[in-house]
Amino acid sequence: MKNRYEGLLILNVKGGEDGAKEVIERLEAGFKAEGATVEQVQKMGNRQLSYQAGDEGSGYYVNFIFHSAPSAVAKLQAKLKLDEHVYRQYFLRLGAAKPARAPKAA
Repeated sequence: MKNRYEGLLILNVKGGEDGAKEVIERLEAGFKAEGATVEQVQKMGNRQLSYQAGDEGSGYYVNFIFHSAPSAVAKLQAKLKLDEHVYRQYFLRLGAAKPARAPKAA
């Protein structure tokens, strides 16, 4: 059974927008290779980190909304942990997408 997830990735890209675009496309292909169905990719841009860890003071934030089996999420986390462009990763299981509510008849 596939669940709906949100994955927030903080990328370590030196090339700015152009470098981030290539990395995001590669990551999206990686999600699909694990059997995930990507619903939405939100590019939130470069932001300052709340505290500097090592040499990095900022990162490029990208939010993936996708449907996947729980076992595939664990595989994705393991692969992303080894990726040099992924600085941090956070995954959250979401509820099913709610359909738009029709107005009540009076």
